[in-house]
Amino acid sequence: MTEALFYHLDGQPLERVLPVLLQKSVERGWRVVVEAGTPERLAALDSHLWTFDDAAFLPHGTAADGHSALQPVYLVAGPEAPNGATVRFLIDRAPLPDDAERYERLVLIFDGTDDGALAEARAAWKTLKGRGLEVTYWQQDGEGRWARKA
Repeated sequence: MTEALFYHLDGQPLERVLPVLLQKSVERGWRVVVEAGTPERLAALDSHLWTFDDAAFLPHGTAADGHSALQPVYLVAGPEAPNGATVRFLIDRAPLPDDAERYERLVLIFDGTDDGALAEARAAWKTLKGRGLEVTYWQQDGEGRWARKA
């Protein structure tokens, strides 16, 4: 059964949170696809993942890099998942995939300070729950740790 995890950004930006979640995914041996809302955001995210931490290396690629099947983390701005991903991250209000059930995990990260993003996350919650997926909601506490709220 697909598990859908909703991460409510409040105290930290996506650029700080996403690399940590992706590193944990790679450490677990998961193949991941990250869908950004726009090609411009995808390019900025690609650059950021190469430079976010001098002491870390997060292997990832885009269509521009080629060798999609070899990439443990693949960045897209559309519905494709050419690396055989079992985990899909949706950021920047990327739409729910029609084939959400094909993934083991669907991770929706949304900006809790953006009313539109919050409304879309609520609608996605209802949609995925209605489709029988197991859904959980995570929010950061005052110290930046993720706490399960639902």
